[in-house]
Amino acid sequence: MPLNEPALGLASDPRSVHEARRWVVSACRELGRVDLAECAELGVSELVTNALLHALPPISVRIRGTVNHPRIEVRDGSVDLPRPPLSVEATGHGKDDDVDLDALLSTFGRGLDIVANCSAAWGTSIDGTGKSVWFEPARAPHELNPPTPELVYEESSTPGRARVADSLDESVAVQIRLASLPIAEYVRSRRHYIELRRELRLLSLAHQDDYPLARELSEVFARFEDSFPTAMEARIRAGLAADRPRVDVAVSIDPDSATVIEQIIELFDLADEFCRAQRLLALARSNDVRRFQIWFLGEFVGQARGKPPTAWRRVDSTDPEPPDDNRGLR
Repeated sequence: MPLNEPALGLASDPRSVHEARRWVVSACRELGRVDLAECAELGVSELVTNALLHALPPISVRIRGTVNHPRIEVRDGSVDLPRPPLSVEATGHGKDDDVDLDALLSTFGRGLDIVANCSAAWGTSIDGTGKSVWFEPARAPHELNPPTPELVYEESSTPGRARVADSLDESVAVQIRLASLPIAEYVRSRRHYIELRRELRLLSLAHQDDYPLARELSEVFARFEDSFPTAMEARIRAGLAADRPRVDVAVSIDPDSATVIEQIIELFDLADEFCRAQRLLALARSNDVRRFQIWFLGEFVGQARGKPPTAWRRVDSTDPEPPDDNRGLR
């Protein structure tokens, strides 16, 4: 499966358009979705060209979603919304520039109109480090009524987001203490969480009828984020900046948050099943990530319900999975 491989990194060079097209066609064949190859090739050509013209590196292309609804994403380092093509004169570039803009623009065609016409669904997802412009290739280009693009803001990019945790009543708050929290394990776990949450959110936006569970799970994610303390991230960032392998964390949560965190733990197991069944084009968690998440989230649940803190114990990834009664959830 293509998602077992890393995303394809692209150089800031017009030749990257051809490279991305060839890669996407090959990926569609590996997925058994040759019926989507023509629209996939046309759409990715326009998105990569747009990124080369208007965005910032790094630029990459990857495939996410599901086998039934594969989604091609072109990521770049700009947080600006994608724009239609400019003329050579409007860019301020001349004939002597290193990049051959005439050749590049000749591949661009009608830009985002082509992406829309080649898509079953498409849109842009923006976070603090850049954006992904994505589309689900159609079996044939639309002649009429192309889909309207979706816009998703991730995490701190979300304008005006209110958080329950930021207005926590300290008189009922529970103190959670995590001594010597391993930063590397936390970062890997956090990366998995962000990828999974975004995957479910985009599925729920584009295919509510086909994936009603994706919307329900996305709502659980939203409740979890609203109740999770922001002070945790500040401590982790400080530890990373100081190049420390571990950091002590003490945060306050609402006791009712334990129920939401339990739901998240169950959600992760369910998502792993979806990945193994190829209902999500993503990888199930590794044993190491799963062990850390069970301990980390289990500490919040257990301590919120009166259990004493327990230390993180690193084990060999070949060891058997921990039994359910070690999760600290009972």
